[in-house]
Amino acid sequence: MHITLVINAISLNKPASAETLKSGEHFIKMKGKEVFKLAVRVMDEAARDILEQHGYKADQISLVIPHQANLRIIESISQYLELPMDRFFVNVDRYGNTSAASIGIALDEARKAGKVKKGELIRHVSFERT
Repeated sequence: MHITLVINAISLNKPASAETLKSGEHFIKMKGKEVFKLAVRVMDEAARDILEQHGYKADQISLVIPHQANLRIIESISQYLELPMDRFFVNVDRYGNTSAASIGIALDEARKAGKVKKGELIRHVSFERT
């Protein structure tokens, strides 16, 4: 198995300690280019698959709330889906990558900002590597 994103010391088998802190084992290590390519491909496929399953086209989406991993990924998804960036809710510039909470936080902010409107098609898109 080829791992592109890993933390070596974050389990009950190897909890953080002075030794793991010194060696940096508890820090995230990733192969950035591979993670970027994977994220863009998987998020594009996920968005297209669900639209196709329900008979929608990308241009019918009023708002996309993507996983907020990084802005370059979001911009690439915008290009692949041929949707302008103003249809993407982005908060990664304010909070950074909030991991699994990013879509929930962004959805709440978008709703409070009046960007989520009744009857409009909203798409959440994320990626996961197992």
